[in-house]
Amino acid sequence: MSQQPSAAPAPTSAVATVSERHDWWRDAVIYQVYPRSFADSNGDGMGDLEGVRTRLPYLRDLGVDAVWLSPFYASPQADAGYDVADYRAVDPMFGTLLDADALIRDAHALGLRIIVDLVPNHSSDQYDWFKRALAEGPGSPLRDRYHFRPGKGKNGELPPNDWESIFGGPAWTRVTEPDGTPGEWYLHLFAPEQPDFNWEHPAVGDEFRSILRFWLDMGVDGFRIDVAHGMVKAEGLPDLGSHEQLKLLGNDVMPFFDQDGVHAIYRQWRRILDEYSGERIFVAEAWTPTVERTANYVRPDELHQAFNFQYLGTHWDAEELRTVIDRTLDAMRPVGAPATWVLSNHDVTRHATRFANPAGLGTQIRLAGDRALGLRRARAATLLMLALPGSAYVYQGEELGLPDVVDLPDEVRQDPAYFRGAGQDGFRDGCRVPIPWTREGSSYGFGTGGSWLPQPAGWGELSVEAQTGEPGSTLELYREALAVRRSTADLGAGDAVEWLRAPEGVVAFRRGDFVCVANTTGESVAMPAYGRVLLASGEITETAGEAKVPADTTVWWTRA
Repeated sequence: MSQQPSAAPAPTSAVATVSERHDWWRDAVIYQVYPRSFADSNGDGMGDLEGVRTRLPYLRDLGVDAVWLSPFYASPQADAGYDVADYRAVDPMFGTLLDADALIRDAHALGLRIIVDLVPNHSSDQYDWFKRALAEGPGSPLRDRYHFRPGKGKNGELPPNDWESIFGGPAWTRVTEPDGTPGEWYLHLFAPEQPDFNWEHPAVGDEFRSILRFWLDMGVDGFRIDVAHGMVKAEGLPDLGSHEQLKLLGNDVMPFFDQDGVHAIYRQWRRILDEYSGERIFVAEAWTPTVERTANYVRPDELHQAFNFQYLGTHWDAEELRTVIDRTLDAMRPVGAPATWVLSNHDVTRHATRFANPAGLGTQIRLAGDRALGLRRARAATLLMLALPGSAYVYQGEELGLPDVVDLPDEVRQDPAYFRGAGQDGFRDGCRVPIPWTREGSSYGFGTGGSWLPQPAGWGELSVEAQTGEPGSTLELYREALAVRRSTADLGAGDAVEWLRAPEGVVAFRRGDFVCVANTTGESVAMPAYGRVLLASGEITETAGEAKVPADTTVWWTRA
């Protein structure tokens, strides 16, 4: 447990310095910071909140609207902070509550909003409730706040049901009771160090409503809800009746995911959020079988946004892209929620590497692929994403064109799924390598004491320093794209696109006077010159009213 003030600093008034633009979240560009890999202020090799605070001007100048911080709570770090031991404390590796307060205030002064992660599906096994539940033994009322069950079999030696952990193996662990005998089992859909809360118990809801108010009083502008599709389990915890259950995720409603009862929780939370000024928001990490079910999470009295994982998993293919764009916009329109678009995050292979490989390999890949091809497609995909109606998410380092680090030695890996022999592929470390800020120096400017995951040789040439002011660099492309997006009336919020006739393999649409054309093929294509070129991800040529768009290139035009 962290040693720091037991109460939050006085509620910040700095939120008033953030633009009070109505419905800002409908077209926001939100930048994900993975704190341990962003910037290290004290030279211990681990990124921290003070490091993030010192780099806020960079994010303002990049042109984003808000910063989403992955977990920085007190935690044993069994799953990189997604195992929370104290929801009202900052882990010492990241700093203190005073550091969090300073970060929020500085962000607001720079016109940036702060969104923090909330992890309500499970706690750490070091959470006070769980430790007491184990110590008090069978019959402890604290066990009712989790899913403790007797085992099956003659001596209770078998798990209570057949559910499997997302990280591999059974979703149940048997405890040793205080008297030393094998006892009950507890449910953990992720690592054994992450026991699932029982949201049927009123104390769990009471606790999280209090946690929400704690951070809202600190001045945060919203919450990204981890495993938002979890929390509520089917009554009786029924067997699923199959093995290799991970293959079913995203295809079926599971007895432990995407249960309808979760929506009552979010309606309660929304009433709390609406008590606060400044248009605070909720963002759902909801893996659902269809984008239509995702829309259930963003009905007007529930959450504001939900990640569009169907889009993230779409191949660089014009027909597939058009299909998922249409389905997304069609699903969000009836509930009045903005679509969201995302290409990378802390759990999947960076899209510069995904697009460097053949389609069909999934979202966790260990192959470097064709680096030049991947970067070209990634740049084009970014311009396409930023042209779509709604809100977009940028994962730290993608603005540098960073690839995944696919050749990390096994002995340095820290993804818990890697050590469990089944479940997720366990190679998420590749997208979590600390980002480079300078061409040279210890850890390329990440910090003075190295980095918690080794950075590859040549990382410096992809750094912020190397790309700043460099015409055609990926960083400058992002900066220009975000500036154009903000200044172009037809970009940002909206719920529809007008598809234009285009050659096979080309995505082309109009939004008012704005036109976006993305060539997903391996060959140049001829397109009408739709007006004045605003931006392109590659070199294009125009003659006599016709434009030659190179392979894997996106172009923005305006008739205005």
